[in-house]
Amino acid sequence: MNTDTNYADNPLHGISLKQLLTEIVNHYGFELLYAYLNINCFNKNPSIDSSVKFLKKTDWAREKVEGFYLYKFKSLPRASAEQFELPPRDRIIPPGQIPGKPAELSLEDAERLSEKRARKAAQHDTEKSQRASTDKKVVSHSRSTIQGDSDPWAKWRK
Repeated sequence: MNTDTNYADNPLHGISLKQLLTEIVNHYGFELLYAYLNINCFNKNPSIDSSVKFLKKTDWAREKVEGFYLYKFKSLPRASAEQFELPPRDRIIPPGQIPGKPAELSLEDAERLSEKRARKAAQHDTEKSQRASTDKKVVSHSRSTIQGDSDPWAKWRK
C-alpha cells in the first residue's frame, strides 16, 4: 500500500480480524454469514477461533469477509471501480462517507441472491461454451485452408 495513504480513511484500520468477525457474528450469526458468503468455515463446526484461523490463511475468503463488513455491516456505498480492485483493507473511503447501521439481511434474501448468482453463472457458462464452439470452428476451418494451400503433397496423401 502507498505510504502516503491515510489509514484512518478505512473502517478496517486498527480492527483485528477476530474483532471484525466477532462483531458480524454477534449481529448476523454464522448461519446468515454462510448463506451470504458461502464460506464453509461458517457452516461446518463454526467458531470465531477456527474461522479466524482459516481466514488468516485464505486471502480470497478474508477479503470477502472484509468486504461484507464494509458494505453490509458498515453500510458504506459501493467502492469505485478503481478502489474495488484493491483488497478491502487497502481501500480509501472517500471523505464524507461515514459508516452506517448494519444492513437488514435475511435468509430469504440470501437465497434469492444465491439463485441470482447461479443464473448468472449458468448464463456465463453457456456464453463461454458458445464462444469456444465458434472459436473451434474458425480455427478448424483456418487450419484446413492453410494445410490445403501450404502443403503441396496434401492431395497425394490419403
